[in-house]
Amino acid sequence: MPQSSPGDPAWQPSLLAITCGLLSCGLLVGIWEMAGSNPANPVTQVLPPPSQFLPALFESDFKVGLGSQSASIYQSVTVTLIRVSLGMAIAFVGSIACGLLISLSKWSELFILPILGLMAPIAPIAWVPLALVVFGVSNLTAVFIVFMGVFFTLTIATVAEIKRIPEPLLMTAQNLGGGSFNRWRWVIIPAVLPGVFTLLRLNFIAAWMAVLAAEMTGLRDGLGTVVMTGRNLFNSNLILLGICIIGITGFAVDRLLLFIQRKFFWWQV
Repeated sequence: MPQSSPGDPAWQPSLLAITCGLLSCGLLVGIWEMAGSNPANPVTQVLPPPSQFLPALFESDFKVGLGSQSASIYQSVTVTLIRVSLGMAIAFVGSIACGLLISLSKWSELFILPILGLMAPIAPIAWVPLALVVFGVSNLTAVFIVFMGVFFTLTIATVAEIKRIPEPLLMTAQNLGGGSFNRWRWVIIPAVLPGVFTLLRLNFIAAWMAVLAAEMTGLRDGLGTVVMTGRNLFNSNLILLGICIIGITGFAVDRLLLFIQRKFFWWQV
């Protein structure tokens, strides 16, 4: 079956899908605003409408926290994105390298894959106490938790993608004079990249939640810290602001990863 390329109309964003998405989000915000507009409604005390917590953001000059511990919203978003990006990038490169090495030997698969299968189901948040003991309250803690949350799954996926490569494709490369190195470089690695990157994108949500959990353990900046600052100040406006920014940023990164997947990893073996 012929594969579509990034220039085909099938790859272009659907105007209908974008419109429906914007309408559904607008409807949700409208219902939220109407439900919270009544001061007598007890829910308003816990879930203030956007018209209450958004002005507070502008009044604070986009900063949260107290004194020297304050940080701008932009800084919080940037720091969180850097942490999750580092963890996922290291896991992506490391998993492909480890998966390729494991696939070189049948014995490596027999001995190492069961260990990876044992480690993969462990939730990223479960690594938080160990990371705090080893790295303390630092950026390394957040990066480590993101890495542990996706590395094992991606390594298993790399091995599976290598096994999925059609044998005739490898034989053709060999018959055309491709040595072992060239087969790995031009056939095997390109064949596994789309599948592994797709799984990386699907695992982004777990990595996103993991880095936020790490930031809630005491780091002085990041989106998780924004929510914890709101909790410490008993400020529901700040808590909801942090939650909304977390959701919007996470959605934007997911769309960016989808764009990268379609733009640079559009082929499929």
